[in-house]
Amino acid sequence: MSNRLEGKICLVTACTRGIGRAIADLFVAEGATVWYAVRNLETGKAAVDAANAKGPGKAKLVYFEAHKPETHRSMINECLAEEGRLDVLVNNFGESNPRKDLDIMRCTWDEFEKTILCDLSTVFNACQEALNKAMLPQQSGSIINIGSVAAVCPDKTQVGYGVAKQGINHLTKQMARQVAHANVRVNVLNPGIIATEAVAQHLTPETQARYTTNCMIKRLGEPIDIAYMALYLASDESKYVTSHVMNVSGGWL
Repeated sequence: MSNRLEGKICLVTACTRGIGRAIADLFVAEGATVWYAVRNLETGKAAVDAANAKGPGKAKLVYFEAHKPETHRSMINECLAEEGRLDVLVNNFGESNPRKDLDIMRCTWDEFEKTILCDLSTVFNACQEALNKAMLPQQSGSIINIGSVAAVCPDKTQVGYGVAKQGINHLTKQMARQVAHANVRVNVLNPGIIATEAVAQHLTPETQARYTTNCMIKRLGEPIDIAYMALYLASDESKYVTSHVMNVSGGWL
């Protein structure tokens, strides 16, 4: 590793596994101090201990529960109380119940509202707190929102998830325009289908095969594929990149 994030303070949400874990671990490997914002503190501690054992950066633990908006703010406050600054915020959380978040004919309003509210609130609240209390005063920072290709490619189901992720795309562009004067950059990564535990649990082998058939790079993505793009956006190498929606999908789109 090349210590591309040496000296930077970062916070990554929902990072005990999958894409979030790959991002947080890579940031530590690149020399950053990374706050792992997680719901399951026991699993989170194991992730933090493993990252610290490898270094050269540092891993720290903070509580985050997507369904408890107060934790979207308290995680930022706890990080700032100890570090005094925040250089990189990665909003990785996103969820949808594929058994309930169905097409427009069958999805209930309650499920639609629940999905959108949860997926958008985690981004809005954390960004607002990070901007007002850290990045705007310090006149620097990078926010990386993790979206989905579901935002830009209509699906046969999961109507709430697709709308929520498209909302994150637009919110990202709105924020980028509104905070660029303070040297704060805001970008979004839209992964394709990534080989995570969640994909293995919720997508059939047939669905995964259809994706790879229509993908220029004939495989599912790996969490590290997204992590390396996040590393670029977190580093000073991307200091002239903002308001960018990047599809990381192996050419699927």
